Amino acid sequence: MSKQNNKRYFIHPEGWKFAAILFVSSMILLYYFMATIIASVGFLLTFFVLWFFRDPKRITPQDPSLIISSADGKVCLIDEAYPPEEVSMQDKKMKRICVFMNVFNVHVNRSPVQGVVESIVYKKGQFLNASLDKASDKNERNSLVINTNNGTTIVVVQIAGLIARRILSFVASNHQLNQGERFGLIRFGSRVDIYMPLDAIDKCKVGDKVVAGESILASLK
Repeated sequence: MSKQNNKRYFIHPEGWKFAAILFVSSMILLYYFMATIIASVGFLLTFFVLWFFRDPKRITPQDPSLIISSADGKVCLIDEAYPPEEVSMQDKKMKRICVFMNVFNVHVNRSPVQGVVESIVYKKGQFLNASLDKASDKNERNSLVINTNNGTTIVVVQIAGLIARRILSFVASNHQLNQGERFGLIRFGSRVDIYMPLDAIDKCKVGDKVVAGESILASLK
């Protein structure tokens, strides 16, 4: 069973304010200072910002046994690791699947499962290249702990990158998330790590290109 997510514009509202600033600045440079070249660059950046903040609709498989990708991008790591220390789940390792987003990917993040947000924990950190393994521990991040209806705990971690400097969350604790629902956004290149039970079955491999809200990363036993 699948359903189409709605209730969003094609351009995420976060993008309009940046685009407006660039557009107005470019118009001022063009008409008052005759700075044609600089203004042209500003107009190009305006279109880039609108394109970067695009928020297309997605068709999400509605299946409680599936872990859906939270981000557009490339699977950069599949391993076993402890969740971030700040979520207080250091008693056992979990399977971790990491998706790296470059500046050309859609940066709206979606829930991999249906469930209730138990907690959201933000931690300041560095801004290393998000494709590096140590980015999971060193970089600024925002962690969501989601409890599914069947009792499984999933941890989704938004990680800032070399260029990304702002992680946004659209939800709060006790929010009921639908599978594929938008829960946050990271500006300008970053990474999302998803922690799941060790016995989850891989449905992807390192190097695969995935789509948030549609691509299947793993299945739960």
